[in-house]
Amino acid sequence: MENQKQYPMTQEGFEKLEQELEELKTVKRPEVVEKIKVARSFGDLSENSEYDAAKDEQGFIEQDIQRIEHMIRNALIIEDSGDNNVVQIGKTVTFIEIPDGEEEVYQIVGSAEADAFNGKISNESPIAKSLIGKHLDDEVRVPLPNGAEIKVKITNIQSQ
Repeated sequence: MENQKQYPMTQEGFEKLEQELEELKTVKRPEVVEKIKVARSFGDLSENSEYDAAKDEQGFIEQDIQRIEHMIRNALIIEDSGDNNVVQIGKTVTFIEIPDGEEEVYQIVGSAEADAFNGKISNESPIAKSLIGKHLDDEVRVPLPNGAEIKVKITNIQSQ
């Protein structure tokens, strides 16, 4: 058997995936089945846009279900070490940019639960890769997409 990609994630992220899967299976899937049934009742399927749209939606839902089931099967739950001196997946990290002092706060999570708009960055992102394994008060160089880099100082590490 080939090695499956593992998806590191927090317990919270794992539980959210389980909830999303449950909603897809118990709410979204039955809704789209009903839409297909109603669209079929309109008659000729060859020119039935409601039927086509419902079948497309069904395909997307089934893809999502398969994707989430795969991620759950291959989830690697990251346990909190309790050590708030080292950056790791699941930790919320506060750092300041040097020299301007701009403060930023991010929780480092697995790619499956990343949500930059809510301050959750993937462990695979350049900034997280630079921070993971570093310690409180460390100064770290972080590569930027344009090839430049910034220097940051870790000022706080917290468990969630």
